[in-house]
Amino acid sequence: MGAGRPPVRRASKLVALACIAAVTIAAAVEAVRWSRAEHAAERPAVPGPAVPHAVTISEVSRTIIPMPAGVPSAHASALATLRGGNLLSFWWAGSRESGPDVKVYASRWSNGAWSNNWVVASRESLGAAIGYGVRRIGNPVAWTAPDGTVHLYVVATGLGGWAASRIVQLQSRDDGKTFAVRRVLPMSPLFNTSTLVRTSPVPLADGGWWLPVYFEIGNKYPMLMSFNANGEPRRIARIGTGTSSLQPAIVPVSSTEVRAWMRDAGEDQRVQQAVSRDGGNSWEDLEPSRLANQSTSLAALRLSSGVFLMLYNHVAAGGSDRSVLSLALSTDARSWRPLADIASGKPGDEFSYPTMHQVGDELHITYTHQRRAIAHHLLHISQAKDPL
Repeated sequence: MGAGRPPVRRASKLVALACIAAVTIAAAVEAVRWSRAEHAAERPAVPGPAVPHAVTISEVSRTIIPMPAGVPSAHASALATLRGGNLLSFWWAGSRESGPDVKVYASRWSNGAWSNNWVVASRESLGAAIGYGVRRIGNPVAWTAPDGTVHLYVVATGLGGWAASRIVQLQSRDDGKTFAVRRVLPMSPLFNTSTLVRTSPVPLADGGWWLPVYFEIGNKYPMLMSFNANGEPRRIARIGTGTSSLQPAIVPVSSTEVRAWMRDAGEDQRVQQAVSRDGGNSWEDLEPSRLANQSTSLAALRLSSGVFLMLYNHVAAGGSDRSVLSLALSTDARSWRPLADIASGKPGDEFSYPTMHQVGDELHITYTHQRRAIAHHLLHISQAKDPL
C-alpha cells in the first residue's frame, strides 16, 4: 500500500494544478471579454451646459425614518427615486453589524412623510434564492431603471467576514413592495468574492447605469460595473491604481470627464480622488483633496444647475470620530468650499454614511444617526441670478 501512495498523490497534485490552470485560463478569457465590451455607446448622462449659479440651500424638515420595533442598530442607508417623484429608502438593521438577525428594510417617501418600514431581504431569503448559506448581510444600494424596475444590490457573505462578500442583485417591478433575486454579480472570475457596494449608481445616456463597487481584502481599491437599461452587467473597470481607498462616489462632469471621490483607508484622512477623461473607460489617480474626511463613506452629487455637492465627515483639528457631517460646494469639481454642517454633536456621536438625491428643487439627504436609526433631511434648493 505504501508504495502505491506517491503516484496517487502525484495524480492528485496534477489534477489540482489542472484545475488551477483551467480557472486561470477562464479568468483570463473573462477579463478579455469584459475589457472588450463596447464602450463607445456608454457615456454618462450629463445635463445640458449650465452656468453654475449661486446656490442657497435651506432646510425644510428633518425626521427619523420609522425603524423596526426593538431593533437597536441601523446603518448604511440608500435612496432610489420612483417615477412620480416619490422615494424609497433602504438600510440594514439588527442587533449589531454582522449580526445574524440583520435584515434590509425599506420605507417609502410620499406626500411629505415616510411610511412604516418593511423587510426587503434577510439571510434566509437570500440564501434560499441563491442556493447556499448566507452568514451575514450588509450595505444596500438601489437604482430605478428607465422602465421603473427598482434594482437593489445587497452585500452578502458566506464564510468569513466582509472580505469574503459577494453582491446580490435583486429587482422589483411593483415600486419596491416585493423583491426577487436576479443574480449574484459576476465581479471576479476567481472565487467571485471580496466586493462590496455602498454609494449611489450613476445614470448613463443609453438608459443604463454605473454601479460603484470596491474590493476589500488586504489591498482596497474602487471599481465600477456598468449595466444596460435592462439591468444586465456588461463591463467592470478599476478606478485608478491605488490600494488604500474604497467606497467611490462617482459624478460626471461632462460626457467625457468623470470624477470619483473615495474614502481613505490609509493615514491621510483626506478625500481621495481619481479622474477619467474618456467617459469612464480609464482612470488616473489624483492628489488627495484638501478636504479632511474621517475614514468613512461620503456622498457626492451634481445638481441640475451644474454645481457639485459633497457630504463628508469633517475632521476637526485633533478629531477622530464621525460627529460632524459637513456639506461642501464646488463649481468645477476641483476646489470646494464649506456650505453647512448637516449634523454635528459631541465627540463619540456618529452621523455617517450619507446619501443624497435631488428631486426638482428638493434635496433629500439620509444618513446613519448614532448607529441606531436613519435620519432624513429635506432641503430646498434655490438659485440666484448672478453666477458664482
